[in-house]
Amino acid sequence: MLRIIPFERNNYDVFDAFRDFENSFFGSNFALSTHCRTDIREEEDKYILEAEMPGFEKEEISLDLDGDCLVLKAEKSSGKEEKDKGGKYICRERTYGSYQRTFDVSGVDTEHIHAEYKNGVLELIMPKKSPEKPTSRRLEIS
Repeated sequence: MLRIIPFERNNYDVFDAFRDFENSFFGSNFALSTHCRTDIREEEDKYILEAEMPGFEKEEISLDLDGDCLVLKAEKSSGKEEKDKGGKYICRERTYGSYQRTFDVSGVDTEHIHAEYKNGVLELIMPKKSPEKPTSRRLEIS
């Protein structure tokens, strides 16, 4: 896990050991999976979901409804050029891959969800379902 190289010790960042472990254990795209942080607020008549998705274009994000599940997907294609073999990169930390997260929307009026993506933040305004009113009726006695 730790590199033992006597002459690089002064230049060696302690956090590199954790980064090396993270990349070897979880794979190099692990950083992408922690990329989208989400806040959900409840207001009287709606829920507001805000997801940080910096670096994604609107076209790379999709929202799908599957029953009572809302599936948020984002995919960043690498568009990888062979610049790193030519020695043009000193360090390349940006990741490419896909991200997916599912939310329960059973209490949401899914027909009226509004989504907006601005400045790297996806905002969903999800109105609550109106509570079903009990119906009353008179029963006939036989």
